[in-house]
Amino acid sequence: MLRVKRFVVFSLFVVCVSTAVSFWFIRQSPADARVAFSAPPRAGATFEARPSGIDTAVNVTRSPDAEWLMRAAAQTGIPARALRAYVAAAATANDSTPICGIGWNTLAAVGFVESAHGTYGGGRLDAEGQASGPIVGPSLDGDGFAAIADTDAGALDDDARWDHAVGPMQFIPSTWGLAGMDGNGDGTADPSNIDDAALSAATYLCAHGRNLTTAQGWTDAIHSYNQSDAYLRQVQSQAADYAEKTGTPE
Repeated sequence: MLRVKRFVVFSLFVVCVSTAVSFWFIRQSPADARVAFSAPPRAGATFEARPSGIDTAVNVTRSPDAEWLMRAAAQTGIPARALRAYVAAAATANDSTPICGIGWNTLAAVGFVESAHGTYGGGRLDAEGQASGPIVGPSLDGDGFAAIADTDAGALDDDARWDHAVGPMQFIPSTWGLAGMDGNGDGTADPSNIDDAALSAATYLCAHGRNLTTAQGWTDAIHSYNQSDAYLRQVQSQAADYAEKTGTPE
């Protein structure tokens, strides 16, 4: 009889431990369970010499050297105006959050996948980095996409019922409301401006202390932008291609 009681107690102990372990696994964050993609190499860039004295409010981002910019744009096929924004935004994000280590090529890869660098639908970026026309994604009405009811009364996407991703970096209005930044110093955060959109995207990807030079940090960052392994693979491949074409820092 004593052996039976001991067996019952032991069985209950095993069940409790198994249950606890099961709940522990279930409660792990998606990042813990997600397979990390290797971070693509960081592409190098050459910057203009900083002017002496204090930077003005307008010159809020570092600009790449003009000769390097033209050469890299030709090598990658990225419009020079978009490339300038990506390089400046990555440099600014890394200056403010040194642990991040985001490469401009990762930012450019996101811009390519999201809107072909602001040229989707035949559009282009003007000299000020402004998209020539609205870049508005599909209605997020739950039909093939997540269902996200309107959050901005249609101010950014002209739809007061459902949200749409907007601008060259395709921000959802609610996310833009939290992460939108003024990248060109004109006093306005505009998702249709590549300087604003690129800096906002870089800062968003660097959030939560992520280190994008590591596999887990890079994967978590891109996953926060789009929760799709196919999307991660496309961004990873495009970023690696840009680094191969322009070279990496020595």
